[in-house]
Amino acid sequence: MAQAVNVADIPLQQLEVLRNQLEQETEFLTTSIQQLKLVQTKYMESQESLNKLSADHAGKDVLVPLTSSMYVPGKMQDVSQVLLDIGTGYYVEKGVTEARVFFKRKVEFLTKQMEKIQPALQEKFSMKQAAVVEILNQKIQHMATLNNPLPATA
Repeated sequence: MAQAVNVADIPLQQLEVLRNQLEQETEFLTTSIQQLKLVQTKYMESQESLNKLSADHAGKDVLVPLTSSMYVPGKMQDVSQVLLDIGTGYYVEKGVTEARVFFKRKVEFLTKQMEKIQPALQEKFSMKQAAVVEILNQKIQHMATLNNPLPATA
């Protein structure tokens, strides 16, 4: 069973270790949220593209990306079916309506994941700021005062 420890009672060196650990954890959680937002944005952009796709786009010229900076000309044929990247190199053919549902579900899932991570990030950040950094600064100031006492006034 975990036992509560008063942060003010922790030696300076251990406080520094705790601060570094909390810093690493907040960086990890922040990076995780940023990555989830990036993926969420990708799905939202795909969702928007699907919303713009209509039957009258059939037969229109398009540029097909081969890489992020290289394209080949093409023609849109069947606009009722799309290929979805479902991850790890797998693609699934779906109808436009099914694809919209897929992207909506993915965006909602990622939103929920970010909502789960956010409180943990806030807690780690608050703990680092309020407890560790504040106590660490107090101890450093106290040590400085002990090492350089003010001259006595007569």
